Amino acid sequence: MFRHVEFYPGDPILGLMEKYNQDPRSEKVNLGVGVYYDGEGRLPVLECVKTVERALADSPRPRGYLPMEGLAAYRSACQNLLFGADHPAVKEGRVATIQSLGGSGALRVGADFIHAWFPQAKCYVSNPTWGNHVSIFEAAGFEVGKYPYYDPATIGVKFEEMKAFFRTLKQHDVVVLHPCCHNPTGVDLSRSQWDEILQIVKEVGLIPFMDIAYQGFAEDMESDVYAIRRAVELGLSVFISNSFSKNLSLYGERVGGLSVVCPSAEEAKLVLGQLKFTVRRIYSSPPSHGGFVVDGVMNNATLFKQWEGEVYEMRDRIRAMRQKLQEVLSTKVPGRDFSYFTKQRGMFSFTGLSPEQVERLQKEFAVYMVSNGRMCVAGLNEQNIDYVANAFAEVLK
Repeated sequence: MFRHVEFYPGDPILGLMEKYNQDPRSEKVNLGVGVYYDGEGRLPVLECVKTVERALADSPRPRGYLPMEGLAAYRSACQNLLFGADHPAVKEGRVATIQSLGGSGALRVGADFIHAWFPQAKCYVSNPTWGNHVSIFEAAGFEVGKYPYYDPATIGVKFEEMKAFFRTLKQHDVVVLHPCCHNPTGVDLSRSQWDEILQIVKEVGLIPFMDIAYQGFAEDMESDVYAIRRAVELGLSVFISNSFSKNLSLYGERVGGLSVVCPSAEEAKLVLGQLKFTVRRIYSSPPSHGGFVVDGVMNNATLFKQWEGEVYEMRDRIRAMRQKLQEVLSTKVPGRDFSYFTKQRGMFSFTGLSPEQVERLQKEFAVYMVSNGRMCVAGLNEQNIDYVANAFAEVLK
């Protein structure tokens, strides 16, 4: 019956992790999957999360379905974090927000909505981008193209090419943007560059879809959403997918959100209705436990402050690993500039390693990375960084 079904080779990153798990070498290092590990190489459980989960366990509640759009307090928390509680768009009711199945679910629901109501639109993602961006928008029916972004020669952004490309697009085409901690390169636009890009988005009439999965990992909670708030200031109708997977370390709870900033409260109601209808046709309603945890942390002033501190500890540990890697490599491979490791931001780094060098790292040193040279910096710690840096130096010689 199913002989005509095409073979699925698997996700390359998850497949890489399967190989890592099967590797018997004790010195192996996982720098592939996009998960934050602490200084001991463990997936952390944040203290603020422990506090909320104890309270939830002490007062068990019935496990009823949440509304299609999710928990009201959760949705409010998403808006406050992205825009600020006193933002005019929030106070005027111009933001339609749903609780989603992680950031991926937010992207898919948003993509389905846009494709239904702007069927002629095409979608464009940065070159390179997180691989699932392409898959999600193609699955929603979009033709997906790529816009210029990363420049390997400068280990920066092809900014002039990016601006020129955006000006060639058609009204209502979708551009997927990374407000901070660009995945996979770690190379972000400056504020002045965001100002220019968003002005072009406005002039051409593009639909910006901002995917923010690492708020707090670049600079701080407020600075990391500059691009989002600037887009709203310019009067753009913008889609935002956000995730609490990384900054609350709640990966398996699938806690994300989709927010759509609309020109009016009346349009926001129309949009929210269609988002709910889309959810109903896919998974009906989001899971509750993760939603209540997010609610408990985000809407408690004390726990929110504690959460910010814990996120900044993660951010600073990643920065320290970047600094140490740069220092060791600068000593081991003199005459080469490794300052890009500290200029990049967030959990990921484009190392500049070729696929052949990445393969050598895996075979000779049991250091696992994605073939394009993307490294998850959070996989580094004080116990393995010298080993990794020496391995890098060997394949770079």
